[in-house]
Amino acid sequence: MANKHIGGDFDDFLAEEAMLEEVTATAMKRVIAWQIEQEMKAQHLTKTSLAAKMKTSRAALNRLLDENDTSLTLTTLASAAAALGKKFKFELAA
Repeated sequence: MANKHIGGDFDDFLAEEAMLEEVTATAMKRVIAWQIEQEMKAQHLTKTSLAAKMKTSRAALNRLLDENDTSLTLTTLASAAAALGKKFKFELAA
């Protein structure tokens, strides 16, 4: 019996299983959370101090840094970037 997934790529498999968008969103969120945490370390910022710079709560910052919580807004990302002296770059890719 031939396996229909042999020879395909992983993205094709995820698309067939209707999981591609969810997995992609989680992967992107993990990268964003990691980058913010790395910049916090580089600037010696605590969660409390970054939350204060963002004019938000520490709980909101924890949600931003939760790599599995993909429900964040562009406003939150822009606020975090500004508080860190950075900018976010978004683009659509083929």
